[in-house]
Amino acid sequence: MGETQRHRAAKPSSPSSWPAHGLNLVRGALIGTAETVPGVSGGTVALVVGVYDTAIGSASRLVTGVRLALADLPRGRGPSRALHEIRQVRWNVIVPLLIGMFAALVLMAGLVEGWVEEQPVHSRALFFGLVLASLWVPFSLASRAPLPNGATSSWRPGEVVVALVSAAAAFVIVSLPPGEVEATPLVIVAAAAVAVSALVLPGLSGSFLLLTFGLYERTLSAVNERDFGYLGLFALGALLGLASFVKLMQWLLENRQRITLVVLTGVVAGCLRALWPWQDEDRALLAPDGQLGAAIGFAALGFVVVAAFAVAEHITKTRRETRETTARAAEADGTVGGASGGAGGRHRAGAQPYAGAVPPRQDTEG
Repeated sequence: MGETQRHRAAKPSSPSSWPAHGLNLVRGALIGTAETVPGVSGGTVALVVGVYDTAIGSASRLVTGVRLALADLPRGRGPSRALHEIRQVRWNVIVPLLIGMFAALVLMAGLVEGWVEEQPVHSRALFFGLVLASLWVPFSLASRAPLPNGATSSWRPGEVVVALVSAAAAFVIVSLPPGEVEATPLVIVAAAAVAVSALVLPGLSGSFLLLTFGLYERTLSAVNERDFGYLGLFALGALLGLASFVKLMQWLLENRQRITLVVLTGVVAGCLRALWPWQDEDRALLAPDGQLGAAIGFAALGFVVVAAFAVAEHITKTRRETRETTARAAEADGTVGGASGGAGGRHRAGAQPYAGAVPPRQDTEG
């Protein structure tokens, strides 16, 4: 084998390239932009653009690696287990995503903050429409989630009660006057830890969670003014959330998926109270005023935006499931063909690893 052939053999085929990195930058920017707008879920956008599984899987690997390092190094076990997990992170995807997200957050924060302060009725109306439409995501997922016995059904009476109780609890919490929720370091860390869950649950908005905590405008201001003290506390909370809440939510979605989505549906519905366009400084609800027509228009716009994302997500999921079904069918056909081919089939399979089967699917994110 010549030098050129050896070089080609040593260099694995990979979709990573500068165009792929650029595409991941754009994907990250879309996710970051979504995270600045209450009601638009960064997790939903990640799912639509095709990086959700990679992002969650990589985050889980990274958290596991850090945990193993903290457990093994003090005991003299070495870093091998931790490094193994960290190497599984798709850094070629994650790094461009994070850069794009950070750039979008910095650019959008100033625009959104100014508009929210100058047009509170219009901004809350837009956010109300965004969240109202996003309510369909956990509702529909819950209705399709399997019951404990493995069967599926529409919402049961007991689940409706659970959702109503969750909605009532959320309604009361977001009705608290802003003065009762002081932005102490502990509150900032806790709010950031919960808000990061929006990257795990499509349909849930991190900015909306911050809005219910009364920290949305404060966080945007910290980004604009480069308040590194506040941002440091927020980053600490986000890291703690990734290390704990993300793992917890993964467990709940894998083992208690249906009831988790039922509770989430109720919480999102109850939190709509925080987005009623007409409120006073103590969050008391007021009757509509002369801006009713404009408010309805902004609410409708927000509803349409999220509905469009939901449709795109449904199309993306359907296409992915179709590809996976086709791949499994082709692989099954290849297995049968290989078995009937006897020794000759085995010889051909040894010469051509993917003969008669579908090659491993290349991730769309690059």
